[in-house]
Amino acid sequence: MRQHIDATLGSGNLREAVLLPPGEDLNEWLAVNTVDFYNAISVLYGTLAEYCVDAQCPAMCAGPKYEYRWADGAAIKKPIRCSAPRYVEYLFEWVEKQVDDPKLFPQGATGVGAFPPGFQDAVKKIFTRLFRVYAHVYHSHFARVVDLGAEAHLNTLFKHFVYFTNAFSLVKREELAPLGELVDGILGVARPTAARNEEGAGRGEGESA
Repeated sequence: MRQHIDATLGSGNLREAVLLPPGEDLNEWLAVNTVDFYNAISVLYGTLAEYCVDAQCPAMCAGPKYEYRWADGAAIKKPIRCSAPRYVEYLFEWVEKQVDDPKLFPQGATGVGAFPPGFQDAVKKIFTRLFRVYAHVYHSHFARVVDLGAEAHLNTLFKHFVYFTNAFSLVKREELAPLGELVDGILGVARPTAARNEEGAGRGEGESA
């Protein structure tokens, strides 16, 4: 499976790269890619960490209309407002706990029953939250990304993310709203006026499904 991922990504065909290889287990494919996408956004954010600081990003926002609040359902049950770097720190620690949990992400597991019943729901929550990092980076740090000469890298990572989450319905449409126009452009989806107006409504977000 790893060889298939590396080979298809090397070909430059991201639409092909996200497809489930013939004969492969869906949950195993989701598991491997979840780790890969987490690692990719973690490294990308690391290049911006010195610019995404409490003073500059006092809230985890994606533009003026969207703010995310953190809760993990365990240590922090009630959604809290926190700075963007603190939110990302909470998020990355939470993702690492998920993927390092052998009961949720069993190592080398294949076949029916190898993954727990709630595995795909957990994957959806991980991808939904990882999207928020992309949303924050595009809205708050894109100029810095351009200064660093990393915009092509960011755009490629996000395009890959969009193709994958779309192929397996991992992130709900309403969660994509902060970058809705960009997402639709990647997927080649026409955007009616009503959809653009709905995205202008905005909302605060806490611990979500």
